[in-house]
Amino acid sequence: MENLHSPSAQLIRKLQWIWMIGFILLVLGIITWFIHLMRTAIWLGDVPSAAIGIPVVAIPIFLALASVVFYVFWGLAVRGRGQ
Repeated sequence: MENLHSPSAQLIRKLQWIWMIGFILLVLGIITWFIHLMRTAIWLGDVPSAAIGIPVVAIPIFLALASVVFYVFWGLAVRGRGQ
């Protein structure tokens, strides 16, 4: 007899993909904002300080974090198909 209170595997898989896509969009938005911040600092003739230094360090960190999240969810999706 099926447990009526447990969510289906298909629902869980859709929620995982929605979460991953949302996270990727968040990271892309942050990177876009950082690039805009750097371009504005250069356009205003600002010295290369926090306006440029922080995005130069933060963009690779956010890309690495997004890559790890994508790798984990992709691994779960591939592993889940084999079962």
